Amino acid sequence: MRKSLVQGYLAQLRERKKESRVYTAYQAAGLALAEILEDEKHKSLYMKLAKNYNSTELITLAKNVASRKSIKNKGAYFMKVLNKTYPNILKKIKNGKA
Repeated sequence: MRKSLVQGYLAQLRERKKESRVYTAYQAAGLALAEILEDEKHKSLYMKLAKNYNSTELITLAKNVASRKSIKNKGAYFMKVLNKTYPNILKKIKNGKA
C-alpha cells in the first residue's frame, strides 16, 4: 500500500510540473509570444525580450509574422524582423545589458 501511495504522489508531481507558473506580466507575455510563434523551445528568450522591451509591440509584431502563411520558421523570421526594426536589441541581449 505504501508503494502505491508514493507512486501516486510522484505521478501527481509529474502532472503539476507540466503546469505553467506565471508570476509576472512579462512572463505571460513571453509565453504568449512563444505560443503565437509556435516556438516553445525559446520561451525564455521571449520572456527576456518582454521583460526589457514593450511587450505590446512585440506581440503585435509576432501576430503579424504568424499571420503570414508562407513562413515555415516563425520564430527565426520574428527575430530577423525584430533585428531590422530594432538593430541593437539582440546585441544588448547577448551582452547581458538588456
